[in-house]
Amino acid sequence: MHERIVLHAEPSSVGAARRFCAQTLERWGASNDLVDSVCLVVSELVTNAVLHAGTSCELTVSGPESVAADVVRIEVTDGDPSAPLAKRYDVDAASGRGLQLVEALSDRFGTQHRGDGKAVWCEVAWEPSR
Repeated sequence: MHERIVLHAEPSSVGAARRFCAQTLERWGASNDLVDSVCLVVSELVTNAVLHAGTSCELTVSGPESVAADVVRIEVTDGDPSAPLAKRYDVDAASGRGLQLVEALSDRFGTQHRGDGKAVWCEVAWEPSR
């Protein structure tokens, strides 16, 4: 099972992505902790696409039945071929730690070139609601 949404290169897309992700995971029976973690990751990935790619992007959420029995995969595809660079910022920095958060909350994380753009993806362990 997987769900997709196309988002425009505008700040309001970040909130739309979070709502889409939360609704999808809740419908699939994910735990509240998983929903919160994945929505934070999605927020960071879509924010990066909006700010740095400047193109529309596609968010895909793939559930454990379509990836692996114990994984949720998040993928954000945009029209910029440049790979994101994870930088190390001070804890007091106002911005720039998005990929650090993605890396910390994910079990796996990476980038793939796709045509004229790229896909930034991560995988998080599946946790069903109780």
